[in-house]
Order: sequence, then structure tokens, then C-alpha cells
Amino acid sequence: MHGHTMGRRGHGGPEGRARRGDPFGPWGPGGPGFGPGGPGFGPGHHGRGRGRRTRRGNVRAALLALLNERAMHGYEMIQELDERTGGVWRPSPGSVYPTLQMLEDEGLVTSREESGKRLFSLTDTGREQAAAQTTAPWDEVTEAAGANVLREREAFGQLFGAMKQVMAVGSDAQKARALDVINDARRRIYGILADDPEAE
Repeated sequence: MHGHTMGRRGHGGPEGRARRGDPFGPWGPGGPGFGPGGPGFGPGHHGRGRGRRTRRGNVRAALLALLNERAMHGYEMIQELDERTGGVWRPSPGSVYPTLQMLEDEGLVTSREESGKRLFSLTDTGREQAAAQTTAPWDEVTEAAGANVLREREAFGQLFGAMKQVMAVGSDAQKARALDVINDARRRIYGILADDPEAE
């Protein structure tokens, strides 16, 4: 695919020059291979490794647990799971809404229209089943993901937050220094992969 989000790959490929005025290169701060959204590195939605299996989680148990706290809209449940797992698990609408329909068919959930949206809540039977769950499903997900995944996300978020602030309010000299730091960090990271003593 050659959509606009991919940028121009010529003149040096993905590592080539950034567009004029774009400090993060052709893909922006979430570019491929670097950052929480990049494929193959970090726990973003397109990352590889353990992320995909972990994020799947137990949607049924998670929805019952959330609705045991209060009535919610479907999208609100997705947001809650995303926040409670630090972004490790964000189930898709394609898994959440069919599960809600199944729970409703089983008599565990009921729904009503509110402001053009469906508001879901537990029935008495649903509350009994939710109360039988001893561990919050989102806790199981974050434990399975491991502390390293969450630390990676936090580190990337802080890095990009700092760069965004420098680019927004820094002087030209400060912006140039920040970019030098990023470029040096990238060299050192690649050096780690190459086991380069100078990268230590």
C-alpha cells in the first residue's frame, strides 16, 4: 500500500531526510520501528511478539467486570480496558459488540437507548456471574504482558512528550540540540544491536 501516511521512501529510504519542518521524519513520532506504535518494536497495536496474544484477553469476563461497576456504552468499555491496561489491551469493536450481544442473549446483560447510543447494564444473573470472578481480567492481561512492556510505553511517551514540547516552544538552537540528542540516541541504540562498545 502506498498511502499518504507512508511518506516518501526515496532518497535514502526510511532513514532518509525528513520533510522540511518535520523533526520526526516522514512517519512522524509514531514511525515504524521506533515508538509504541511502530511495527516490530514496542507494544503498539501493530507490534510483534507477545502483544497480540496478550491484548486479546478474555473479553467476556472483562465486560462483565466493567458492567458490574456501572452501566456503560460499548465504546466506553473499550476505552476503560485500554486505560486500565496502560494501552496493552484495547479490544476491537468487532470483538466487544458481538460479545455484548451474546451476553444479552444469555440474559446476563440488558441494554437501552440513551442519547442515540446503547447503554448496557447487568441483570441480576449477570451480577452473580460477575461477582464470581476473583481477579479483574485487565490485571491478568497486564501481568501477562510483563512490567517491561509497560515501562517501554511509559519511556516512549515521555520521550515524545519532551520532543513535542521542545518543538512547540523551544528556540531554533534548542530544537537543533534536541534533534542532535535524538540522532545520537538512535546511533547508540543501533550500536547496542550491533554490540558496538562505543555505543555503551
